[in-house]
Amino acid sequence: MERFIESLMYSARWLLAPIYLGLSLVLLALLIKFFQEVIHLAPLVVSMAETDLILAILTLIDVALVGGLIVMVMLSGYENFVSRIDLEDGNEKLGWLGKMDSGGLKTKVSASIVAISSIHLLKVFMNADTTNNEKLMWYCLIHLTFVVSAFGMGFLDKMSAKKV
Repeated sequence: MERFIESLMYSARWLLAPIYLGLSLVLLALLIKFFQEVIHLAPLVVSMAETDLILAILTLIDVALVGGLIVMVMLSGYENFVSRIDLEDGNEKLGWLGKMDSGGLKTKVSASIVAISSIHLLKVFMNADTTNNEKLMWYCLIHLTFVVSAFGMGFLDKMSAKKV
């Protein structure tokens, strides 16, 4: 009975596979939104103010960072929790694939969230004249919370690695 329960629990990891596959559909939706923004932006580039162009570019960079985050979570999560990804020799393999454990994934996700938050904060600062001081303070506090959390998780991961 114990062996059956353990086998059933171990096999349950495959329930995560559709979730990681679903992330590829989210990535497709993000791709559509990215090009929708590029098509919207293209005819306006010549007439746009420099600040508006920079804000639009930061939005595109933000989308690219979120896309990278999705790929990292999708592939690394699948490989850590479901099954190893075996690619044929001719296929291009990402350098970090198969080398990132769940602790490393948490650290990378945290760093990505800080980078995304930084871009949002920069966009807010570029429009600081239209944002009241209380909102600016909250944006900064939220960003600092992400930064402190990322450092804390990295520190805890490093401490746990030393004990092993």
